[in-house]
Amino acid sequence: MVCALGAAVCFGTASVLQAMAARAAEPGTGSGLDTALLLRAARQWRYVAGLGLDAAGFVLQIVALRNIPIYTVGAALAASLAVTAVVSARLLHVRLSGAEWGAVGMVCAGLAMLALSSGEEGSGTGSFALKLGLLAVAGLVLLVGAVAGGLPDPSRALVLGLAAGTGFGVVEVAVRLIDDISPASFANPALYALLLGGGAAFLLLTSALQRGSVTVATAGMVLGETIGPAVVGVVWLGDRTREGLAWLAVLGFAVAVAGALALARFGEPPNPEPPDPEPPNAEPAQPGPA
Repeated sequence: MVCALGAAVCFGTASVLQAMAARAAEPGTGSGLDTALLLRAARQWRYVAGLGLDAAGFVLQIVALRNIPIYTVGAALAASLAVTAVVSARLLHVRLSGAEWGAVGMVCAGLAMLALSSGEEGSGTGSFALKLGLLAVAGLVLLVGAVAGGLPDPSRALVLGLAAGTGFGVVEVAVRLIDDISPASFANPALYALLLGGGAAFLLLTSALQRGSVTVATAGMVLGETIGPAVVGVVWLGDRTREGLAWLAVLGFAVAVAGALALARFGEPPNPEPPDPEPPNAEPAQPGPA
């Protein structure tokens, strides 16, 4: 659980840096899979630093997925929005409303309930058909992203965000379906699903942040990366809760995700509020003596 929370801190901080770089980059072709946009954003140090934090978060995510259920890890990763909100308030002087501070509290409360109720990861290894299906979903994410650029707002932002979240969800499940990295793993479709789903998700999320509504795109991403993987973990991989605490796990998951959705606008940190303008009838300052 500590690793899952550490991954949320890394991802939440990285999103602040990456979104600033994505918005600073010049617009591209309009396609949901605009690789040139990713390359332009990568020329900025903020994006590179964000990628470094993403790499550290991914390592922590793998450790967490190897020890606790997917539904707990997914909710913890959605909590990265709470991290982004707090970082934005601290570093960018963004004002959080009382409702948004309440949403941060909801995320923390939901994660606390999940920490108390979740058991160990399931013992299921997944069938070959499940691994092939996961690869097919990763390919579908890529296809959806390729055609989403032609959709009007806000549909485009929602589709790109949901597809990006699904790609990240593919990564969560694929980690559980790969026993280890060895020559035999290259015959495992889950390995290619991880690479394809993760790469497509990064491209789609960058396009969604640069071209659409941040709130809508982030809400779609949260739904895509939490609900589907949680269902796969429980139904096919044997994820369970502590004895008699299934209700607490369901409640904690719902509270954490709801809190994250309430913070969806922090999928990209807002611009710092400008200083108050001078009153229109203000007298100009008189120069002092020379």
